[in-house]
Amino acid sequence: MAKHAGYTIETDPEKTARSIGKEFPISPKSAQAVCRAIRGLPIEKARTLLEGVIAQKVAVPYKRHLYQITHQKGGVGPGRFPKKTAKYILYVLTDAENNAEYKGFDTESLRVLAASSHHGRTWHQRMPRAHGRWTQKDRQTVNVEIILEKREE
Repeated sequence: MAKHAGYTIETDPEKTARSIGKEFPISPKSAQAVCRAIRGLPIEKARTLLEGVIAQKVAVPYKRHLYQITHQKGGVGPGRFPKKTAKYILYVLTDAENNAEYKGFDTESLRVLAASSHHGRTWHQRMPRAHGRWTQKDRQTVNVEIILEKREE
């Protein structure tokens, strides 16, 4: 069985700053879509995108799982406004930015090198039913990682 304790890519610590958030109670599908949307962006644009999603002004384009997802304004195509996911990913992005500032990087010249999400631990819960029975209800969690790198001028 694979061990998912570390980061997905090996990076040079002199040029990158990273952060990871574990077991967030968010949807894996929306986390994958938001991570794809911010990957490769400068940190200011990524922050603006996430804040726009939280304010429901900017939609996140969905590339997978498109059944019954409507097209949004602004030429996005099929997309949604995953507010809860954007809030948690913005938290990890801010943490990575603070780590970069602690290392002495210029925060204006950072870009998102890698943003990925993976399935976390599944919580098994019981939902009571009639006649003393119960139904198992699983709650999925997501691990999110963000790696920032210095942009070359």
